[in-house]
Amino acid sequence: AKPNDAFLFQKIARQYSDLVVDLATNEEKKQSVQRALEYSQRAVALAPNNPVNVLSLAVCHGKLGVYGDVRTKIENSRLVKDEAERALALDPNYAWAHHVLGRWNYEVADVGTAARFFVRLIYGGLPKASTADAVRHLERAVALEPGELDHHLELGFAHLANGNPATARACFEKGLAMPSRGKHDEPAKVRARAALEKLGAAK
Repeated sequence: AKPNDAFLFQKIARQYSDLVVDLATNEEKKQSVQRALEYSQRAVALAPNNPVNVLSLAVCHGKLGVYGDVRTKIENSRLVKDEAERALALDPNYAWAHHVLGRWNYEVADVGTAARFFVRLIYGGLPKASTADAVRHLERAVALEPGELDHHLELGFAHLANGNPATARACFEKGLAMPSRGKHDEPAKVRARAALEKLGAAK
């Protein structure tokens, strides 16, 4: 009915991306994310200035990196950063673009020194990242969408990476107290509860 509707392509991409949590094998998951990426690319081709479409590319590249080798993970990591920054340039108040950049920063910044040396030696290195930038982006996401529990939980992980366990605990508790509404809310809570348990054990 609407073969050139970018909105529909982006929604189909989201469905394939979300389907990953329900699939059994890594190969099935990879294929589903690859389909999501293809639909995201079609959405961006039709509406290149839509930040939601552009961020969809970042999310797909990030998920595909999980199922690839070291080189693929590094290449996709760069693509996640590039596409998330492009989405943010299109809309500086796009909370999920801040969210993705925040998570990207603390995850990349947390890569160990030995691993960074190996990556730099063999593949040319990772983009620059910092836990302070992670906190900054995720605080902005929370400010823009305070009712989104995933922003609070990821801010907790950013504070944890940045050496602020007490603040991290408060963020985890805030997010965990909020009702789950989205497909990824419960998995996010599982990660946060595990982090809280580790914080308790470290006391």
